[in-house]
Amino acid sequence: MKNINTFIFDLGNVLIDWNPEYVYLDVFEGDRKKMEWFFTEICPYEWNLNQDAGYPLAQATEDRVQLFPQYEDWIRMYYDRWEEMLGGPIQGSVVLLEQLIADPRYRVIALTNWSAETFPVALQRFDFLHWFEGIVVSGTEKIRKPNPEIYTRTLERYQLTAEYCFFIDDNQSNIEAAAALKIQTHHFHHPEGLENDLRKRKLL
Repeated sequence: MKNINTFIFDLGNVLIDWNPEYVYLDVFEGDRKKMEWFFTEICPYEWNLNQDAGYPLAQATEDRVQLFPQYEDWIRMYYDRWEEMLGGPIQGSVVLLEQLIADPRYRVIALTNWSAETFPVALQRFDFLHWFEGIVVSGTEKIRKPNPEIYTRTLERYQLTAEYCFFIDDNQSNIEAAAALKIQTHHFHHPEGLENDLRKRKLL
């Protein structure tokens, strides 16, 4: 294993709890089956990812309303109530982030799939986002993980060597794309697992 000198953190569901269920479980009065239908057929995960790649939120909303006019109110809620989908910081991960940033051996940046339109809300709400040396936001770049180009842009922008970077993400496809570029990786499930991996690798 190469000596790590840079950590690259994903944000959503690694450091920040984000879940549209916080809005729609209430909207559908606890009917999880109906909510899952909505997230599969009306506003699917892949649709939201398109906005992470820079597609305008307002246009994305109108697109879905045109397809499903009978569900207009529910569709508009997705971005009208987006802030309510932010559950808060994942505290265990934030503690680890703070330790790594304080360690003079390391540089620490972030690489996130996030709409450029909503990311300023997160910057205002979460102080720890200002700890990073830099943050690469997919919506600003108009390209998102797992496209290899966003990884290479990140490496080039911060003059990083892939083999000396350690990437932390909760999405398996994103992890595989990073690993293909010889970036070392951790597939995030919970802060305890990340801490154990860091200690096993003697990075903490």
